[in-house]
Amino acid sequence: MSDPSPFSGGPLGDLLRNLARLLTAQGPLNWDVARQLAAWTATEGRNEPNPDHLARLKMEELLRVADLHVAEATGMATSRRGWLSVATVTRTEWASRTLQSWRPVLLQLASSLNSGAVPGSQVEGPALDDEPPVGGQDNPMDQLLGNLPQVIGPLVLGAQAGAMVGHLASRAMGQYDMPMPAPSADELMAVTDAIDGFAKEWGLAADDVRMYVCLRDVAHHAVLIRPHVAKVLEDHLIAYANAFHVPMDVIEQRLGNLDPNDLMSFQESLGDPEALFGEIQSDEQRRLLVPFRAFLAALAGYTDFILDKVGQRLVGSYPLISEAFRRRRLEDGPGQRVLGKLLGIELDQETVDRGHAFVSGVVERAGEEGLAGLWVSAASLPTPAEVDAPGLWLARTEFLH
Repeated sequence: MSDPSPFSGGPLGDLLRNLARLLTAQGPLNWDVARQLAAWTATEGRNEPNPDHLARLKMEELLRVADLHVAEATGMATSRRGWLSVATVTRTEWASRTLQSWRPVLLQLASSLNSGAVPGSQVEGPALDDEPPVGGQDNPMDQLLGNLPQVIGPLVLGAQAGAMVGHLASRAMGQYDMPMPAPSADELMAVTDAIDGFAKEWGLAADDVRMYVCLRDVAHHAVLIRPHVAKVLEDHLIAYANAFHVPMDVIEQRLGNLDPNDLMSFQESLGDPEALFGEIQSDEQRRLLVPFRAFLAALAGYTDFILDKVGQRLVGSYPLISEAFRRRRLEDGPGQRVLGKLLGIELDQETVDRGHAFVSGVVERAGEEGLAGLWVSAASLPTPAEVDAPGLWLARTEFLH
């Protein structure tokens, strides 16, 4: 079944019926559009029940167990402050928190795209020296048409960001369904309604699926809170956003059906969250992806290794759950596709397999003791060539640990 368009109603439809409001938007990205569209897309406009209190208590209990076992398996601190907590959230809350945590990167992306606009270029509409439409200079719609180039960029980018986060939220079960910056408060999100729904869909014990999510997210958190690892992720996101150069004529072409006098044309032009950027990618972004995909491969290989090691002891139906999550992770949803295009975070089958092969190669040659040095320092992180030849990584890092 095809994904319903979040633009066929809901918040964007309301905003487009009140276009004059967009003139008050400040900055390069319209956060009103982003927040409302993220919330609407996360639930397809449906109301959500509050997280069950007993489910929160169970998640807290399971998280404590997962924390102890992952800390033992990795030999690393799993939190900055000495303990982890869990926030059981709805899909809407997941979207809101994620949008806020990504705000600096999304603003950088928006600023970069706006800086690439050609001065004086605009989406087709009335020229400034044209006769004003009927209604007079005081008509808000007239003001909108005169400021369309300044309005459409923040609107489109807000829609893209909101659609991306909303689609991710519609599938999210925990903090790290996709690699993302670690929350500073050491509080991991859990969408208990989604977890229990997944368990029911696959005929799995709900507590087993909850434990799996806890183990997966604690393993990721233990790696991603390390300062040099967090910096790798942050540097990539900022650099990738800075390298976005979309000429205004390309944006105009993508929005070629936009008619400021026809509200339906807005929905047609913005209805696909992937429509604006398509396959647009700069040479600099392609260069940046080479080392970052090596990082993602190492992260996926290592966290899956820890998850297998601990999960097989703690989760009775681990083989079935592991296979179900493997299939789910590799489903190519619209949120993941837009995430890959906007921020360069893409975890495909090739990257996962590459990471597994790297970790297996290290363990075969040097045991788990050799793998323990993977996240010690920035110098310990594997290069793209070393991910494909783990013996080279072992030889280079032998004296670093």
